[in-house]
Amino acid sequence: MSSEKYPLRNAGIYRNLPTFDPSLKGVTAIITGANGISGFNTMRALLDSPERWTKIYALSRRPPPKAMMDLLPSDQRARVEHVACDFLDAPDKIAQALKAAKVDASYIFFYSYVHKDWAAAEELVKANVALFTNFLQALPLSNVRPKRFLLQTGAKNYGAHIGRVRTPLVESDPQPRHLEPNFYYPQEDLLKSYCKENNVGWNIIMPGAVIGAVNNAAMNAYHSYAVYAAVQAHKHEPIAFTGDWQQWQYENHSCSARLTGYLSEWAVLEEKCRDQAFNTQNGGPLSWDRFYSELARWFGVEKGVVPPSDDEASFRVRKGRAGTETPMGYGPPVVSKSSFTLTEWAMRPENAQAWQEIMKESAGRVNDNPFSDVERIFTLGDFEMMGHFGSVSLNKTRRFGWTGFVDTLESVFEAYSDMAKLGMLPPMVVDAAKPLV
Repeated sequence: MSSEKYPLRNAGIYRNLPTFDPSLKGVTAIITGANGISGFNTMRALLDSPERWTKIYALSRRPPPKAMMDLLPSDQRARVEHVACDFLDAPDKIAQALKAAKVDASYIFFYSYVHKDWAAAEELVKANVALFTNFLQALPLSNVRPKRFLLQTGAKNYGAHIGRVRTPLVESDPQPRHLEPNFYYPQEDLLKSYCKENNVGWNIIMPGAVIGAVNNAAMNAYHSYAVYAAVQAHKHEPIAFTGDWQQWQYENHSCSARLTGYLSEWAVLEEKCRDQAFNTQNGGPLSWDRFYSELARWFGVEKGVVPPSDDEASFRVRKGRAGTETPMGYGPPVVSKSSFTLTEWAMRPENAQAWQEIMKESAGRVNDNPFSDVERIFTLGDFEMMGHFGSVSLNKTRRFGWTGFVDTLESVFEAYSDMAKLGMLPPMVVDAAKPLV
């Protein structure tokens, strides 16, 4: 089945999306981790085609929160059925839950994830390999026989969080399995083994920094930037960049979770994409320079933006691994600089107090307090801002026919608008983002 002979379509800010044979109707899917940023937004992407995707089974321990489901129109909510199961349970118990719900799915999208600090690599591997193994073993026990199984991993597949990598990041690059444990690799091996034994096609999708709105903000770096801007605006102070000039103008490639959802749909429906791994990103770069100017405008930061300092003595220097301890295998360490971190900023009592004032002034509309768990909310934002991770190549994805695109500024603005509806942020003071055109 190919989308090549059908016209492209737009869905709001998401442009040049594929369309498929209209005879493809009544398809069902399992989405695991539907409470998370990637699972929920893939669900939104599939529900955008009501005649094609008539039933989505959302598998997780708890149903998606009502506030998240309220982001969907009522007709879309009606096509979602939550099936409660814990993938750390034994496979037969998971299978019982699937059979009790009479789950029958042609496609599986796997996003379930046990969150721990990446510094605890062995624990991450143990937990996430266990949940994936249990789910795979439950499928034949419950007579679920998919046509295609999609697993989302991420750009850490390339080891850019470890040290210097070749750039751009290309799907055929060797995985640096020898450098440190990474649960992506055993999950990938298990997936390929299951698919070979059961004659199922597979896909692996690898996004970088993911943009989207869900109640759990731990995996959304951009959430911390909005909190920072909102508080600085409330205090009538400017927003300052934490890094140096090189980082300020670094061209970053982010990934809208919704656009990645549309790409994932395309990958599983295209026969030519069977048994392929794909990078994903929005289709255009964005520098911190350009993002900060919009961020200040969105949240009404009257004092504007403070660019990086010219004084090298004001920066702390962080050096990564070098030589054979990096994925590249040679060369000096990657160096990043910071004058402060958002985590340090968030630990200052006056900023937590400012957020309390924002919550009070909102009369209940802002009800989430990111300062109650500073490390969880702000650490990822610091990591993304300080990194030089290499650009993500879309060459393979384009060669296979993917054409989707979203302007990153528009996707972040949309996510912030949804976060305001979820009570995570105050509303922005402007109606739309200015796209990079």
